[in-house]
Amino acid sequence: MKEQLEALKLEALKELESVNDSKTLNDFRVKYLGKKGPLTEILRGMGKLSNEERPVIGQVANEVRSAIGNAIQSKQDEISRKELENRLKEETIDITLPGRKPTQGAIHPLNKVIQDIEDIFVGMGYTVEEGPEVEKDYYNFEALNLPKDHPARDMQDTFYITEEFLMRTHTSPVQIRTMEAKKGEVPIKIICPGRVYRRDDDDATHSHAFTQIEGLVIDKNVRMSDLKGTLLQFVQEMYGKDTQIRLRPSFFPFTEPSAEVDITCANCKGDGCRICKQTGWIEILGSGMVHPRVLEMAGYDPNEYSGFAFGMGVERIAMLKYGIDDIRHFFTNDLRFLNQFVRI
Repeated sequence: MKEQLEALKLEALKELESVNDSKTLNDFRVKYLGKKGPLTEILRGMGKLSNEERPVIGQVANEVRSAIGNAIQSKQDEISRKELENRLKEETIDITLPGRKPTQGAIHPLNKVIQDIEDIFVGMGYTVEEGPEVEKDYYNFEALNLPKDHPARDMQDTFYITEEFLMRTHTSPVQIRTMEAKKGEVPIKIICPGRVYRRDDDDATHSHAFTQIEGLVIDKNVRMSDLKGTLLQFVQEMYGKDTQIRLRPSFFPFTEPSAEVDITCANCKGDGCRICKQTGWIEILGSGMVHPRVLEMAGYDPNEYSGFAFGMGVERIAMLKYGIDDIRHFFTNDLRFLNQFVRI
């Protein structure tokens, strides 16, 4: 058996000299050192040896396995080195070619506006909350003082999934979920950014899917003047210190009193132009004092606590800020449009 092992080693080392690539080397390794290889077959016969012969043959077998293994490793290093040299020769780089300047990316204008709005309100002590886009009818309507038979539901044409679940039409459900989670604790100062969905025809100023940011403040002695001061601070940081606001009476089921908020036209500074239809004002968002019924359903005593809420469309904020005339530009991925915002 010792002679068989020595002969096997010589045979393997001689055959290894003709191996010149990784695949053949791997086949060679399997052939001689694999489970079905000749070395394994010889070792299976050791059970027939005497107790004195076994350690001697075992030592020789280990030496043969080690010699073949070391030779394979040396051959592998040699083949790898040659393959690398060949690849470098084939993949030479012409360093005389002019370099290509990498394309500079940018934050999408909608994301940039969201970040700006979040920075402004976080600076005023607000926190940012989020919620599910597939929402329960209860949170989207009923908890906001819109029972199933309320006519104001027609103001928001909704994508229903089932009778109970729908694609949220605003981010107000996040406000309700936050109030429920707080379990009557105050103060609450949050903004809620997110995508919302309505069955609307897409045109220059409307989209079936758009982005909203809503805000909510709940505490003792919160007044309408707090709402006006907050919104004035926001628009002046967003559009400039000369920007003014006005509140016009309106109706929202979840606020009372309610108000539409206008800002002075950035184009004409309030003098009147085509953009503001000669009024000097542009509508920007809706707001109001939280309806007592909404407070009560969320676990807050309306006789002890009050609050205000507001909501804005991010696309509209961005269109006014950057002078964009068509909301569809935000979603068509036209690089001619997006490249204008590389340095914003």
